[in-house]
Amino acid sequence: MMSGIPQPAFYIFKCQQSAPPGMPKPSCVSQNNPESQELFGYMAQQLMTKGIMGTVQPIQTSCLGRCQQGPVMLVEPGHTMYVDLTKEKIDRIIDEHLIGGKVVQEYVIPEEFWGEPTNPATLAR
Repeated sequence: MMSGIPQPAFYIFKCQQSAPPGMPKPSCVSQNNPESQELFGYMAQQLMTKGIMGTVQPIQTSCLGRCQQGPVMLVEPGHTMYVDLTKEKIDRIIDEHLIGGKVVQEYVIPEEFWGEPTNPATLAR
C-alpha cells in the first residue's frame, strides 16, 4: 500500500482583517493594538518551536464575521472559535487543545455569538 503525504490534524484559520484607521468597526488586526498585529507570526513561531508545524496548518484569512470578539481564530476539526486572543491564550490553546486534545473552554466564543451551523441543504431551493 502506498502512503501519501500525511494531512494536518488541525487547521487554524486566523483572521487577519484590518480596518482602515478611523473605521468605527472593530477588526482582528488593529492599529491601536500592536499585539494583534503580531499574533499570526507568534502562533506560527510557537508551532515551529514545539515541532508540530507539519501536523497543524495555520492559515491567514480575511473576516470570519465575529469582529466584536476579535482577534479570533477558528480551529478545525471541531468548529472551535477562539476569541479575544493574546499571545498567552495562543500558548494555552496550542498546549491544551492542539497537543493535549482538550478545548480551552474559557476562550471559546460565547454561544449567543456562535450557534449551531446552518445546513445549506435546508436553505437550498
